[in-house]
Amino acid sequence: MRTQRVLSYGVLALPLSFAALPIYVHVPRFYEQVTGLNLAVLGAILLAARLFDALTDPWLGWLADRFSRPRMIAFALLPFAGGFVALLNPSLGHPGWWLLGALLVTYIGFSAATVAYQAHGAALSAEPRVRTQLTASREGFGLLGVLLAAALPALLATDLAVGTGRLSWVLLALLLPAAAWFFLQDRAAAVGRVSSAAPTAPLMHSLKRVLADGAFRRLLTVFLASGIAAALPATLFLFFVADVLKNEPASGPLLGLYFLAGALSLPGWVALAGRVGRVRAWLLAMALSVIAFAGAGLLGAGDTALFAVICLMSGLALGADLALPAAMAADLGERQKLSGAVFGVWNFVAKLNLAMAAGLALPLLSLMAYVPGSGEGLPALRFAYAVLPLVFKLLAAALLWRWRHPLETQR
Repeated sequence: MRTQRVLSYGVLALPLSFAALPIYVHVPRFYEQVTGLNLAVLGAILLAARLFDALTDPWLGWLADRFSRPRMIAFALLPFAGGFVALLNPSLGHPGWWLLGALLVTYIGFSAATVAYQAHGAALSAEPRVRTQLTASREGFGLLGVLLAAALPALLATDLAVGTGRLSWVLLALLLPAAAWFFLQDRAAAVGRVSSAAPTAPLMHSLKRVLADGAFRRLLTVFLASGIAAALPATLFLFFVADVLKNEPASGPLLGLYFLAGALSLPGWVALAGRVGRVRAWLLAMALSVIAFAGAGLLGAGDTALFAVICLMSGLALGADLALPAAMAADLGERQKLSGAVFGVWNFVAKLNLAMAAGLALPLLSLMAYVPGSGEGLPALRFAYAVLPLVFKLLAAALLWRWRHPLETQR
């Protein structure tokens, strides 16, 4: 597949991921600062919205197997963009209801576009090697979007909350050209391409077929454990930097370092997977992540430099987490000719991780007397940010090692 086609497919991930970072990382801290919502209320709203988001993904995946995926993406981008603008420009009169409504609109657009986009990429080539390249392109552009979202709040305003709010308008400037290139190139590449007939199976039948695949169930279990290990620190990152390291202005550069390391490591992980297999490469990345994060719970005020090393090492492992399991899922989806259903379930699990991280960790921290900015409850924050993720990552590595043979498909 030509490089231009690979790049034009991946570019749409830039605005999608640009929005994903504020949605999953900045929103809890942003609404706590701007609107005064307490952690328990925030956690409940985020849990409800993210559970709704996760539960719609299997249905959206089923739709992506029945209808034109590019057309589904185009329609989904409208509520995605509108909801995101509303999300980062909250009403102070009823902030809780505004947050819930804006999240639901954003999520339905974001999820529909993402599921159809991932399934479309899986169908662009029958070769596992090319699917890995397409996935790496998508995740590489995605990391570039995340880097921009991490760096821009501090550049757009001296107040991080104000800078975060201005990200909504930057999204529109990124989305329009990226979507134009994606759709123009996809339309040109579709000339002469034969479309497969849409499956007629009902939703539950499609889901049963997907989940009947033992290899996919094992991959999904590993992905679940690994995803929880990533979702907990993602949700609590800004709180940790502000209250444990006592260096809130460093949050943007630290996030940027983490995602930059992930982006730069992507080609290396793809090359390594081609030599030793995707399972073994992913195992090496998990080992690197565990080593990097092992000392995070011991950090305190002024340890920003040490934390930067942790961000660098765990960021290097991120590239494998993003590219390799998704490429394995794409292979399994195309084997059944149900890529939409596969990625519907896949994204359901990914979002369930984020829902659990926000809906359980934030109220638990509130219950354990952690109050942002007060210096109280820091041992609970350290435990939730640094210790729990290690437990889940070690579990994921143990399961991946146990199931390494059935999970290693073609390279």
